[in-house]
Amino acid sequence: MSEVGQPPALAPEEAAAAVVPDALNATDVLNATAKFVATPEGTALAYGSLVLMALVPIFFGALRSVACSKSKNASDMPETITSRDAARFPIIASCTLFGLYLFFKVFSQEYINLLLSVYFFALGVLALSHTLSPLLSRVFPASLPIKQYQLLFTQGTGEAKEEIINYEFDTNNLVCLVGSSVVGVWYVLKKHWIANNLFGLAFALNGVELLHLNNVSTGCILLGGLFVYDVFWVFGTNVMVTVARSFEAPIKLVFPQDLLEKGLSANNFAMLGLGDIVIPGIFIALLLRFDVSLKKNSRTYFYSSFLAYIFGLGLTIFVMHTFKHAQPALLYLVPACVGFPVVVALIKGEVMEMFRYEEASADEALAKDDSSESVKKDQ
Repeated sequence: MSEVGQPPALAPEEAAAAVVPDALNATDVLNATAKFVATPEGTALAYGSLVLMALVPIFFGALRSVACSKSKNASDMPETITSRDAARFPIIASCTLFGLYLFFKVFSQEYINLLLSVYFFALGVLALSHTLSPLLSRVFPASLPIKQYQLLFTQGTGEAKEEIINYEFDTNNLVCLVGSSVVGVWYVLKKHWIANNLFGLAFALNGVELLHLNNVSTGCILLGGLFVYDVFWVFGTNVMVTVARSFEAPIKLVFPQDLLEKGLSANNFAMLGLGDIVIPGIFIALLLRFDVSLKKNSRTYFYSSFLAYIFGLGLTIFVMHTFKHAQPALLYLVPACVGFPVVVALIKGEVMEMFRYEEASADEALAKDDSSESVKKDQ
């Protein structure tokens, strides 16, 4: 995952890339003698909430990706996925998934999840803080002073001095960090599903915002490869479902089907892996930036792909609920998210224009800006 610049928090999200029905829920497996049968109302509420929670990070992450692509701040610039990265992505994801499967088979699940809790505590606090910071800046009272801070850590002296850490932040960021830390402590101590979802939503939104595909062809390669990956690991083996049940980390969104009966202490969950949100989400975000590049004051490709995602996820849940078996969501999401925009492009006669659209990487953009500034200075 590091080769495509993916945030570490997203590295194992494909471990839960299937929508898992309550028949495969870890709670049910451990307590089969007292199996809870979800009511139709509880099931509808759980699946409806999962769909809504999946749509929020995609929609707002895509909007934020537009501003992110124009950012001049190196710390806020996105990581660009190239076609080579996309081709290797399913192989790396498969190795990660199978490695986790072996770890859970060899080592104690309790100790592994303890280490993961500490790891995801740090990542979750940072991700949630980054997500909330723009929102808090809008509601922060203007009368309160906003102080600027800088955390600088260097190595060496004189001309050999090298920056190791150079992080700038303000009062607003500190408030977000404190609030996110409270959620992190709650998650570590209680593993509550609401805390899990807060971190999961933050990871998903950050992934959609900061991971950029350089063109539509790369997106098709990535989605096509993960389509095969998802189908194989769900239908071909029990690896993905096993890891999804064992992996106690906010790499999936969950919602209880017994919420109406047990309230916030409910524990019979339907779940959706972050991979089923982030992977289609970065493709949808690319189409939004393509819409912006057309300068037609229209968001046709974004809305068509967004509606396609809703259709694909709804179809996944319908099939899963009908056959009572875990479904690889990308089996339905990939054809929908790729097919709908292509059909729209065919109708509008913009297929070639869509596939020719290219985004520069962060390094290329910075180099271009530096060269432009040098030219201006010379003139």
